[in-house]
Amino acid sequence: MKTINHWIGGKPVEGTSGRFAPVYNPATGTQEKQVAFATVDEVDAAVASAKAAFESWGTASLAKRTAFLFKYRELLDAHRDEIAALITAEHGKVHSDALGEVARGMEIVELACGIPEKLKGELSTQVSTRVDVASIRQPLGVVAGITPFNFPAMVPMWMFPIAIACGNTFVLKPSEKDPSASYLLAELASQAGLPDGVLNIVQGDKVAVDRLLEHPDIAAVSFVGSTPIAKYIQLKAVEHGKRVQALGGAKNHMLVLPDADLDFAADQAINAAYGSAGERCMAVSVVVAVGDTGDELVGKIAERAKALKIGPGTDPSSEMGPLITREHRDKVALYVASAAEQGAEVVVDGTGYTVDGHEEGFFLGVSLLDKVPVTADAYRDEIFGPVLCVVRAETYDDAIKLINSSRWGNGTAIFTRDGGAARRFQLEVQAGMVGVNVPIPVPVGYHSFGGWKDSLFGDHHIYGNDGIAFYTQGKVITTRWPDPSDGGINLGFPSNS
Repeated sequence: MKTINHWIGGKPVEGTSGRFAPVYNPATGTQEKQVAFATVDEVDAAVASAKAAFESWGTASLAKRTAFLFKYRELLDAHRDEIAALITAEHGKVHSDALGEVARGMEIVELACGIPEKLKGELSTQVSTRVDVASIRQPLGVVAGITPFNFPAMVPMWMFPIAIACGNTFVLKPSEKDPSASYLLAELASQAGLPDGVLNIVQGDKVAVDRLLEHPDIAAVSFVGSTPIAKYIQLKAVEHGKRVQALGGAKNHMLVLPDADLDFAADQAINAAYGSAGERCMAVSVVVAVGDTGDELVGKIAERAKALKIGPGTDPSSEMGPLITREHRDKVALYVASAAEQGAEVVVDGTGYTVDGHEEGFFLGVSLLDKVPVTADAYRDEIFGPVLCVVRAETYDDAIKLINSSRWGNGTAIFTRDGGAARRFQLEVQAGMVGVNVPIPVPVGYHSFGGWKDSLFGDHHIYGNDGIAFYTQGKVITTRWPDPSDGGINLGFPSNS
């Protein structure tokens, strides 16, 4: 059986802990690989490799860094199908969705290719007699990333390309559930000419995570995952003096006003709720139907939901694949059962779904719940599966109060033809990313991604300008040179005379 190991110092490193985790093909339910879990010593070796590489990479010219990034982008483009195939094999999402993930990750590589423009400093001349002041940004040193299973290629590419473009070196701890895609990303980086030690991967579990959070040579930690773990990452890393960027979970609402195109809204709700089997933090998991739109909208969503083609991600006709593990599938199914017990109307029940020829796969059909009480677990919790809740609201004001009462604030959307209502919504809603007739408002690479409230812990969003600010630190330099015509040097404190 193939073992996915570590990548340290520009080469594969076999794990020595003797501890492994299974890597499944979710479409068949069979274990096809295993991943080695790192020891503390192996994490330390990766950090030491990154620290040694920083001595030269941190002072490397912008021309050298961007030359690598341009070459890396070419290799990613050439291997995008191979990366997507690994995602489909280990995560389960359909191939077209996996290709989309790779493309969105490459957006950040392309942003990193333009890092010279982003790292330009500021200069003020003659702030005092013959005194100039410059502001520059410099790398932090060794930084780390801890990434989730649902986007095993995209989320790592949200982190390390920006970090290394800014002159840092990087240690990545990917999800143990689907580790192969990120491993290939490291191999391609080496092929593109990245110096040994600049990018390292340690596979593992909490042992590896805690060592990264505690290690004195790690300057900053980026994380994407659930809210409870994001809180833990922030507290643990800050305790050890690190800069933290921790993105947590979500419960994203899609508000549909009576004037909206309901066919369009239903199409978008289907895509946003059930794409990638609902396993994404920007999935729409709640539709808020305002006024008398509810019955018609629910009917249109139900009609489309029942027609979805669910099957293995390798089948080009499949529109939705399996969930990541058997345990997670069963947990999601329990939310549908409990919703009925807690007062919701189950319009479409996807539990107990099987795919012919893949009976042992981790498949779950899509579920649609209507008139969901806000006290129901299906409404209150982040389900992270193909379950869409519909909540009714009498007015826009009722709807905005409902959305803003959520403890999460990742993303939200409004569907309407009324520009005034949309403008009011985007200013009043308490969320970090807002869509107007766009159900999943994930920003393009040159704008930053991040939520509010329990969806973000730390001061910086990820990628874009916030990402560059996170991976660099500012320095201000005040300079005075004596004029050649001066007879001497005045060492007094500069004044603005």
